[in-house]
Amino acid sequence: MLIAIHDDALRGLDLTEDQARLDLALGLFIDQRVTLGRGAEIARMSQAEFLKELGQRGIPVHYDVEDFRADLRTLESLKSK
Repeated sequence: MLIAIHDDALRGLDLTEDQARLDLALGLFIDQRVTLGRGAEIARMSQAEFLKELGQRGIPVHYDVEDFRADLRTLESLKSK
């Protein structure tokens, strides 16, 4: 997808293409429309870099009950090895 935005609409924002891509990725992540991995991909960052950016901006990582259960299963499987 290619999105064109006239420079006039962005006048005064001092916004680079990388910053716009990151802002889009963060917005989609906040709205829970993309995962951490997908957000990092959109922002063209590693997941670690994206996580760091989330932390710097005070944005919580989505972690639900199913994520917790998956982590418990992983821990159990590691414990039995």
